[in-house]
Amino acid sequence: MSVKILIADDHKIMRDGLRHLLKNEKGMEVVAEAQNGHETIRLAEQLRPDIIIMDISMDDLNGMDATRHITGKGLGCRVIALSMHADKRFVAGMFEAGAMGYLLKDCAYDELVKAIEQVLSGRTYLCSMISGVVIRDYVQRLRKSKSPLLSLREKEILQLLAEGHNTKQVAARLKVSAKTVETHRQNIMNKLNIFNIAELTKYAVREGITSLEV
Repeated sequence: MSVKILIADDHKIMRDGLRHLLKNEKGMEVVAEAQNGHETIRLAEQLRPDIIIMDISMDDLNGMDATRHITGKGLGCRVIALSMHADKRFVAGMFEAGAMGYLLKDCAYDELVKAIEQVLSGRTYLCSMISGVVIRDYVQRLRKSKSPLLSLREKEILQLLAEGHNTKQVAARLKVSAKTVETHRQNIMNKLNIFNIAELTKYAVREGITSLEV
């Protein structure tokens, strides 16, 4: 049984090009084309294609909102965005809308076939040309979310405390005074708004500061 594909793009030349390439692909069949979001939704409901290759910037109703509508209806259609936009806002927006793949229009055709195969198997696909952008954005968000930010010395002391060392032992290990350790511990507690060792230990494990496997 062939994989049924719906192509949604407001440029006829783009739709024609994709149809021509895909018709020669064994096991794949383009069952319809749409030039705007509303038409895409109507055809998705009518034909229940396996894959929808979705442009984002379409007249009448954009591809992001069309994707959200289609995935929200539970039609079983899997959406792959094919866009000229590499901006992380578009990438994140399409995945939040329910898309399972994202490709740029200047990617190689072989990558589109690979994306279709992966999405059909239930995996998400992000083209190599924008994966770096997404990873950098993820790292930036992760850094921002890790607040309040502890200093390296505070993390070091928190780890030792979480691993069961008392103030004197921590001071001896770090070659500082017990008073210095106490000051750091109070600063840690104030930053985290946590005021007992048990909860500090849970925080340290959760944040990867220690695994307690010592």
